[in-house]
Amino acid sequence: MTDITTQFAQAQEDVKQLTERPGNLTLLRLYALFKQATEGDVHGDKPGFTDIVGKYKYDAWGALKGTTQDAAKQQYAELVESLKNGTAA
Repeated sequence: MTDITTQFAQAQEDVKQLTERPGNLTLLRLYALFKQATEGDVHGDKPGFTDIVGKYKYDAWGALKGTTQDAAKQQYAELVESLKNGTAA
């Protein structure tokens, strides 16, 4: 495994151990980065207006279109690290 893949895997474990639940916008960012890192650019049909949460998730993931999977892994790991240190915005 590459170094970034190892960091990403560790970040996935670390995020489960956070003492405080991140805010909704941070959770949405984590979701989008995870999806971009594991699946690449957004695909599938955009959820309809009755699925508000699904629509926000789809839009957040779509905003990362063109971001490489390694870059998304790096950003995810950095965000988790800042959450662990209490320095996330």
